[in-house]
Amino acid sequence: MRKELTLLELDSQSADLLPARETLAWNNNWAAVYASNSSLALNAASIYANATSTATQTVSVSQG
Repeated sequence: MRKELTLLELDSQSADLLPARETLAWNNNWAAVYASNSSLALNAASIYANATSTATQTVSVSQG
């Protein structure tokens, strides 16, 4: 069902304007994300030997 607006209802409506496009594009909100995964294993040519590895992971986030 569609309801028609009266002029009084239409006049009571309001809207806020957005900032200019340049203002939205040049804000200073940013985030720098750095992630690193590393692992090291060594099996020095030994027959039937097992090599184990320890892995580390770091994630750093800076926001300005």
